[in-house]
Amino acid sequence: MTDPMTDSPPPGLLAWAAAHLPGPVTAADCSWPRATSRVWRLTGPDGGAAFVKISPDDGAFTREVTGYAHASRSLAEGRAPRLLASEPRLRALLSTALPGRVVRDLPLERGVEQRLHEDAGRLLRHWHDRSDAGTAVHRAQVREAMGAHAREAAECREALAGQVPDDVLSLVGAAAAEIPALADRLPLLFLHGDYATRNWLIDTATGRHALIDFERSRYGLVVEEFVWLLGALWPERPDLREAFSTGYGRPLEPVEERLLLLLTVRLGASYLRTGLREGRADLQERGRLALARAAVHRTRT
Repeated sequence: MTDPMTDSPPPGLLAWAAAHLPGPVTAADCSWPRATSRVWRLTGPDGGAAFVKISPDDGAFTREVTGYAHASRSLAEGRAPRLLASEPRLRALLSTALPGRVVRDLPLERGVEQRLHEDAGRLLRHWHDRSDAGTAVHRAQVREAMGAHAREAAECREALAGQVPDDVLSLVGAAAAEIPALADRLPLLFLHGDYATRNWLIDTATGRHALIDFERSRYGLVVEEFVWLLGALWPERPDLREAFSTGYGRPLEPVEERLLLLLTVRLGASYLRTGLREGRADLQERGRLALARAAVHRTRT
């Protein structure tokens, strides 16, 4: 078995990818720093580039192939990479390379950030507008996931008593009580599933924005796309949320706002509970910050 932390692709993977490209290639590791991320940038002698990826499991592979197909239907050329080839036996995906840099942690001027978030909202609306309503099976899957979120929130409320302020604890309790019923009131859409700035590209020369990484694409609720944004960015940068909403083309309905808040609270509580149990300062900080930001957001809505 290949070491998952190696910086070179397995020979069989490289040979498979090269067979789909015009000429020999060299590979450079560009994985995220976690064992489940295995991505390489392939460059040919003419400077042309592509990406090859090994999915962490069969489910992720299937989701990403489906996500690429949806991206090709819903997003214009240059707004998402295109899938060149896939191989289930290798769990391998070969895709085009787009110009630009990953937005996460990229220092951008305020006006550039605002335009980027407006464009990100617009791009996501195009993605959602090409979705169908899903099936009864998809609804059952979402209902099961929301029930699991509620049960976890209940466990977190018990574990965090005395660890967080009473107003935050009441929010965690509300997440346990309200998430399933709120979710049942909303329609399904096909989601990107990980709409965070680590999956946004920006070409700083042109200001053009693109979307990458579809391995979490699935049917779900529109507000699930916004949980990371609410937990990490929007409470301290309401201008970015306003820009995003302008691009998306509509504000959230009250039931959506409530569910978004409670899903964000559930995530923050989960981080904090796990951090306290495992002695992980990074998760504790992440959880407390998300909960504090959710509490700030509640006071503004």
